[in-house]
Amino acid sequence: MSGLEGVWRLKSPDWRGLATIGLVVGAGLGIALLPLTWAVLLVLGTATALVTLVRPQLGVLLVALAIPFGSLRQVRMGVMNVGVTELILALVFVAWLVRKLARRELSVHWPALTMPLVLFLAVLCLSALGSESLQHSVKEIVKWVEVLALYVLVANELSGPWRRVLVAVLLGTGALAAVQGIAQFLLQSGPEEFILFGRFMRAYGTFEQPNPYAGYLGLTLPVAVGMIFAGLVTTDRRIQTRWLVWAGGTGVLMAAALVMSWSRGAWLGAAAALGVIVIAVVARSGRTAVLGMVLVVLLAYLVLASGLSLLPPSVVQRFSDFVPYLGVLDVRGMEVTDANYAVLERMAHWQSALAMWTDHPWFGVGIGNYEVAYAQYALPQWSLPLGHAHNYYLNIGAEAGAIGLLAYLGLVGAALLQSWRAARTACGWRWGVALGVLGVLVHLSVHSVFDNLFVHAMYLQLAILLGLIALERAPLAVGERGA
Repeated sequence: MSGLEGVWRLKSPDWRGLATIGLVVGAGLGIALLPLTWAVLLVLGTATALVTLVRPQLGVLLVALAIPFGSLRQVRMGVMNVGVTELILALVFVAWLVRKLARRELSVHWPALTMPLVLFLAVLCLSALGSESLQHSVKEIVKWVEVLALYVLVANELSGPWRRVLVAVLLGTGALAAVQGIAQFLLQSGPEEFILFGRFMRAYGTFEQPNPYAGYLGLTLPVAVGMIFAGLVTTDRRIQTRWLVWAGGTGVLMAAALVMSWSRGAWLGAAAALGVIVIAVVARSGRTAVLGMVLVVLLAYLVLASGLSLLPPSVVQRFSDFVPYLGVLDVRGMEVTDANYAVLERMAHWQSALAMWTDHPWFGVGIGNYEVAYAQYALPQWSLPLGHAHNYYLNIGAEAGAIGLLAYLGLVGAALLQSWRAARTACGWRWGVALGVLGVLVHLSVHSVFDNLFVHAMYLQLAILLGLIALERAPLAVGERGA
């Protein structure tokens, strides 16, 4: 009888197991019932959070991969577009904080550019107090909060081999974006207004417009150039071959796509970046620096004096068609033609930005409010706002006034100084990173005269690169020197 009782005795249920099964089934049903976009975002978000809890460095790699492609899937939230990139970054940062709290690692290293970033953010917040649309101001402030958060995260978590992996991922992602642009150029895939010479198409990637696409390439290509120089001087042949092949191959693709974007601002920015990188390399050689500088100046003179005749006429015309308008201060009343439309449109927005800045000299119309205030300052024939002034210096002056522009210039100046110092002191492949970041900042500074590159999550690319050179003064890992 007791044996039968043992057989028929009911065991107490495993409530933990049942709860786990219920959660899994419920999550599966929830994902199945969600719209495709939200289901994909949920799955990616959960995977990113789990990965980052284990390895925050992997989360940063995912952010780098998502920057040029994150706009493919976006959800509109008020005036903001939330895409895969923003979602991944938020999950990465939250998971990183949770991980630190779980391990009771409450200390955080605050890198050198933290204070300039905080000061710039403070000025932006002050400018928002007088804005017409607080939502547009919050949108811009959130961007710079993301820059600060990612910059601090990279400076705290990326070291040793992870830095090399991140550089390789940045270059590989740039090459993928370049391949997409090259295909668009050759296959004539895109809007009709991007057609070139009747048989090609301006490359624009996933950025909807060629100029921001070229801007992304300009924020990546200098890193490839820097790594090529590092590969040429390193004493480790295996690493030399590895970086030369990877940086060289990805760099060629990005350079080709940059040309195919047909973006004048990006071309000028890339030329300036290359010139500064060469100067930094020459200056590193010590006694030959003066001779090298003389050669660079002589080469620049020869290019300007006679080198333009060697370029295709279409490229020369691309640079020269805006020269007649350099002395124009007021485009009102000027005849608009197909040939000068793009130039006059950009100049009209510059003029509107100057008018905003004149009326609000100290703190502007409010950060992010250029488009909101544009209707009051639009010139005749140019009533359609483009979202920004197509000149970031004028844009920040119009939105945040002279105080905002000074804060921004202080931030960029501090970043340039840090990258220059890193380019003078770093060794091995780390020197290549420093050269690349220096070139990126120069490209940004030049291209910003013609456009706003703080769109489409490109500001996160800048945060990652600044975070990499923030580690320059940290002690080297074992075996890292010269690698």
